[in-house]
Amino acid sequence: MEVLEPCLRREVPQQERWNAESVFATPDDWESAFEAVERELATAERFCGRLAEGPELLADWLAYTEDLGRRFSALAVYANMAFHTDATDHVASDRYDRTNGLAAALAEALSFERPELLAIGAATLREWTEREPRLAHLGHFVDRLEAAAGHTRSAEIESLLGSLASPFTSATAVHGILANAELDFGSATDSTGREHVITQSTNQKLLSSPDRVLRRSAYTLYADAHLALQNSMAALLKTGVRQNIFMARARRYASPLHAALEPENLPPEVFHNLIATFRANLPIWHRYWRAKRRALDLESFTPYDIPAPLSEEPPIIPYQKAVRWLAEAMSPLGREYISVMQRGALADRWVDRNPNRGKWMGAFSCGAQGTHPFIMMSWTNDVSGMSTLAHELGHSMHSYLAWSHQPWVYSSYSLFVAEVASNFNQAMLRNYLFRIFRGNRTMELALIEEAMSNFYRYFFVMPTLARFELEIHMRVQRGATLGAKEAIDLMAELFAEGYGDEVEFEVERVGITWAQFHTHLYSHFYVYQYATGISGAHTLAHRVLDGNDGAAERYLDLLKAGGSRYPLDALHTAGVDLLSPAPVEETFGVLSELVERLETLGG
Repeated sequence: MEVLEPCLRREVPQQERWNAESVFATPDDWESAFEAVERELATAERFCGRLAEGPELLADWLAYTEDLGRRFSALAVYANMAFHTDATDHVASDRYDRTNGLAAALAEALSFERPELLAIGAATLREWTEREPRLAHLGHFVDRLEAAAGHTRSAEIESLLGSLASPFTSATAVHGILANAELDFGSATDSTGREHVITQSTNQKLLSSPDRVLRRSAYTLYADAHLALQNSMAALLKTGVRQNIFMARARRYASPLHAALEPENLPPEVFHNLIATFRANLPIWHRYWRAKRRALDLESFTPYDIPAPLSEEPPIIPYQKAVRWLAEAMSPLGREYISVMQRGALADRWVDRNPNRGKWMGAFSCGAQGTHPFIMMSWTNDVSGMSTLAHELGHSMHSYLAWSHQPWVYSSYSLFVAEVASNFNQAMLRNYLFRIFRGNRTMELALIEEAMSNFYRYFFVMPTLARFELEIHMRVQRGATLGAKEAIDLMAELFAEGYGDEVEFEVERVGITWAQFHTHLYSHFYVYQYATGISGAHTLAHRVLDGNDGAAERYLDLLKAGGSRYPLDALHTAGVDLLSPAPVEETFGVLSELVERLETLGG
């Protein structure tokens, strides 16, 4: 009986690893840089109490903090890379923990900045930006500072809040280590008796097998491994919620939701409009479950049938071909975008793609101004792997363009905009492939399968998790019980509404879904932005594909803007209003068209 198992990290070929050496040539170089930043932190106090002395000194201070920020960011990127590609690497784990500690020390050392700037006053700061050329670009920075005035505390309290950064990472860090290093999922068994080792980086591939026995086995073992630690994970989740509540109160926000939205000038309506529109359109999802059950010729339909392949022989897509197709799909954005993206995905080794043992689940783009925008993923030679690559390259190109066109203070963009860029790439690629493979039933089914998988995650699971996240925060604020049972029952209840009468499920195995999103539910109301992001992405992609005058240029300007504008303003200029439910409705229209395609091809 053959056991299929991913390779160890040390066996991964260099071309399938990201280029960590471009950040630090060796771990010893990282250590030297770490010690230098630690020493430099002690010199910050020479500015304390002096920022009001004048624009020249303030410019010196901002140059100092920018230098510290760049150096620390490189340390964090390097530590992040090794930590997330091998959860069993204890040296990497220690390096990652030390970096979190340094982040807290950095926040504490610089904590006097905001109270002192607020004491100077926005009017004076704006005058200084006109007098000192090195401050000329800080108009939006001052606007944000003024907006945050009511949520900024004294220097002493700001120092204390800064020092909490490291201990407040404990809940998510422990949950992540449990899920990625401690859980033993065992081996799933297929219909022939062959065993397949389950890891975070291979589980999704097993769940998308045409073998229903294997899918059921993988789904059951994965859920049960989390259920075995449900009480510990629920305690960690509640800790994370309490931390959010504490920080919201400490900064005088009305609620944790307001604390997540207000710094980006996002009104609560953005969140609530999404949830209301999502619930109103759930019948489209119910229609999809029926269509897929019929396409698979099943008498009953379960959660482990949702990722089942629609085509009998899914197309095999090598990595290099996927990069080429994506480049062709993105041609409306111009040569520069395409050439940078291709070079990053191939020659410059932005992408760490081997699904080695110990690799963390999922995929992400990371980096900072001064490094490459790196991507972690577990590549599969299929449409799904290609789609994930397109998604993460959307993030990475967003970072590349923002870093190339903005000063340090605006080099980071809002998470609210981030998921627009990633889903835009997927929408463009999908449209291109539907066009060139028109009439190819196998490829069209594979594309529908990929599209619905993406929509399921971002337009079904994430809004459901957003509803869960809001409710658990409200419960903890009221002092209600939030243990494993309560979390499981709530999660199952929300999925039951989404599944309707079309999906048969076991309460505990669906209800433990929250424990499987440890990188998301600790990110403080991040998950809803996947759904607003996919909505903005499809609206903007339609503008570009329809050939609207200047649509491609306006989209590229959105990416180049980085954090120099509030996200709703930047998106509105690009051509989409996410304060309105209209883009979400428009994207449910795209979903409905995909279901109709399946009903036509799969019947």
